[in-house]
Amino acid sequence: MNKTIGMLAHVDAGKTTFAEQLLYHTRSIRSRGRVDHQDTFMDNHEIERTRGITVFAGQAVMQYRESVYYLLDTPGHADFSAEMERALRMMDYAVVLISAVEGIEGHTETIWQLLQEYQIPTFFFINKMDRIGADADRVMQEIQDLLTPDAADFTRYWNLDQHEPVSEELQTLLAERDEVLLSAYLDGKVTEEQWEAAMIRMIREGQLYPCMYGSALQDEGITRFLEQLDRLTITDYDAEQPFAGQVYKIGHDSSGTRVTYIKALQGTLRVRDNLTYASSLSSQMMEEKITSIRIYNGEKYQSADHAAAGELFAVTGLTEAGPLTGLGDHTGNRPFQLIPALTSRVNYPSELPIRDVLRIFRELEAEDPSLGVTWEEQLQELHIQVMGAIQLEILEKVLLDRFRVQVTFEPPEILYKETISNSVTGYGHFEPLRHYAEVHLQLEPGARGSGITFRNACHPDQLAVGYQNLVGQHVLEREHHGLLTGAGLTDTVITLLTGRAHNKHTSGGDFREATYRAIRQGLEQADNIVLEPYYQFKIRTELEHMGRIMSDVQQAHGTIESPEMTATHCLLTGRVPVATFMNYSAELASFTHGKGMISLTFDGYHPCHNQQEVIERKQYRKEADPLYSSSSIFCAKGQGYSVPWQEAKDHMHA
Repeated sequence: MNKTIGMLAHVDAGKTTFAEQLLYHTRSIRSRGRVDHQDTFMDNHEIERTRGITVFAGQAVMQYRESVYYLLDTPGHADFSAEMERALRMMDYAVVLISAVEGIEGHTETIWQLLQEYQIPTFFFINKMDRIGADADRVMQEIQDLLTPDAADFTRYWNLDQHEPVSEELQTLLAERDEVLLSAYLDGKVTEEQWEAAMIRMIREGQLYPCMYGSALQDEGITRFLEQLDRLTITDYDAEQPFAGQVYKIGHDSSGTRVTYIKALQGTLRVRDNLTYASSLSSQMMEEKITSIRIYNGEKYQSADHAAAGELFAVTGLTEAGPLTGLGDHTGNRPFQLIPALTSRVNYPSELPIRDVLRIFRELEAEDPSLGVTWEEQLQELHIQVMGAIQLEILEKVLLDRFRVQVTFEPPEILYKETISNSVTGYGHFEPLRHYAEVHLQLEPGARGSGITFRNACHPDQLAVGYQNLVGQHVLEREHHGLLTGAGLTDTVITLLTGRAHNKHTSGGDFREATYRAIRQGLEQADNIVLEPYYQFKIRTELEHMGRIMSDVQQAHGTIESPEMTATHCLLTGRVPVATFMNYSAELASFTHGKGMISLTFDGYHPCHNQQEVIERKQYRKEADPLYSSSSIFCAKGQGYSVPWQEAKDHMHA
């Protein structure tokens, strides 16, 4: 039975050490490494060993009894949440580690929300029980209060080491969740096998979350956890179906070969098989041959002639598959939940041609699509999107070690976007001599977080289907600049109403020009809005600090919901701009002496709290943007002439 198990935790909860113990007890490694000794099996990159944190999702294979486990060790730092989320999609079960001393921390809640979003069955392990101040009962209560009331203390309720039956407390807890089981329980007719089958089902369905505790560093509670994990997890992959898989990571080996990491969802894939998928670059369907299959274990791999359902493996031969790409009979998955809210300008050596710099950054973007690499032609600047400053430090090191390129990054700034608040019709006409294209587009506000949506309401009698498809392609092919700050346009529905082509003179690029001009002309008429990223915050602290925090949120232009209070603590939730709150964690820790807990989750884009200030700071000149013009080009007496956007509608041919 193939099972993919993911390890997740807030940074420094002992996740990598825990993974080392599992690998050691299943005889996958001969000796246990330690993070502080920089010799762990999973953290095999020099950056990870030097810093003592997991940056890249590590993969290992172990066998226990009748099951093969694919272990994913994910980053715990919030700056690398995107890497964690990509790995999370592949998991059959997750293991969340929580420190018995620190308890639930901010990033733990972000992890939990993602696990709930993707409905991944989860086990908890309360780690570091050997440390002074460790309190499993307190942390167990925190899990039940802050994460889920369905967490159950399996260390206390079910001792497999002593071959004990399911305890009375656990039987009661299980029976409460199932009417049929409750009836049999009251009649005294439930066997040990039935209790175990009920646990397996409830865990898989998200009705029960086993919680165990111990110390990974001292090797306490590990074998018991492994035994329960093995007994209570099942998968049902079918290797007889046609192959279907999903890409979760892109990498490049030491020779520069592109390596595509895949989870097989069904069927079997063999070397030399052809795979079909939608290109991550153009969305066009591709068919490419698999040239090799690799089973990675740490930094090393073994070649294989096939990979079957439920396995994690890597292939060479795919050139345009990106993370989330569906392969074969699988069509892909939902978009990522974690989106960078910051942008930074790249300072690169002036003697290096920009095409070489872009090639390097495009390779990094293929591995991490959240980087959002953008070349600003007008400013001759390269920008990337990031989660935080630590990510920039790691990128500097990666670029130096891997590409021998010394770069620096400007301090990260807020990544703004723009949208519109009313419906308008944009007109674009491009007709210099021997060229011709005309496009009429309706621009309407879209739902928050919807991005750009293209719709087609054009009849084939007005414009050939091929040209209609071309307009749709140009609408979606890039991020269009807004008028106020030049930030990317989002949350807008763009509908093709009609258009015109010329039998002889319409040629390549004409409809791109007409489409861009129609978008721009529409924006000139619209009520434009600057959007900024927001956090959904959750702050838990002692009552004495409540007034200070509520005042801070108001000053940060946030909104706060009615607080939840106990005799000694309060829980505050609300929404606040990233720009005003991104450094609040350190401030909270300072005045609560480390006792306040904060969780910040990306909450999408909303109207900017200081729009005019941002517009003035950005100093974007819409008329000087080399990529966009709101005017249209017409032709008379063999010569092209420009018509400003205010007059364009009256000159249109369609």
